[in-house]
Amino acid sequence: MDPAEVEFLAEKETVKIIPNFSLDKVYLIGGDLGPFNPGLPVDVPVWLALNLKQRQKCRIVPPAWMDVDKLEEMRDLERKEDAFMPVPSPHYMELTKLLLNYASDNIPKADEIRTLVKDIWDTRVAKLRLSADSFITQAEAHAKLDNLTLMEINTIRSFFLDSLNCMYKLRSNMQPSGDSKGHFNDY
Repeated sequence: MDPAEVEFLAEKETVKIIPNFSLDKVYLIGGDLGPFNPGLPVDVPVWLALNLKQRQKCRIVPPAWMDVDKLEEMRDLERKEDAFMPVPSPHYMELTKLLLNYASDNIPKADEIRTLVKDIWDTRVAKLRLSADSFITQAEAHAKLDNLTLMEINTIRSFFLDSLNCMYKLRSNMQPSGDSKGHFNDY
């Protein structure tokens, strides 16, 4: 997957909107949406919320985790702990990017939120790099990827795959091989 595909998956997450139009329930393959009544909150997928926002048909309510105090607490905890901490949304980075790019006027303290999420991302990616370095230097055979998001895994995926392939080749060349008489050669 590339980052655009991960972002596409993130757009299926739901967000609360406050519409300024009326519409009966809409029946879609992915599920029913609505009914839409002016001033009454309704949960919709992010892709629809952004579309309606661009057409000035709604106001987007930021997710509960998109709060400066909660994000500061998360950032501090992430910096303090060696392990990856659980994130508030499996697509926290993509949702922040989408919502702040298209609906920053609906999100209080948008600049602070952008900075905090970037700090959390940077901390997690730094941990990921350290883990990858440790994984490779210790010649491990498997890795535990608890509490990582799809986008975080996607950023390190090609490096991990290339590293594992190189380690496999090195290990297979170091294995003793037998000649036709049953003797073994060391490399």
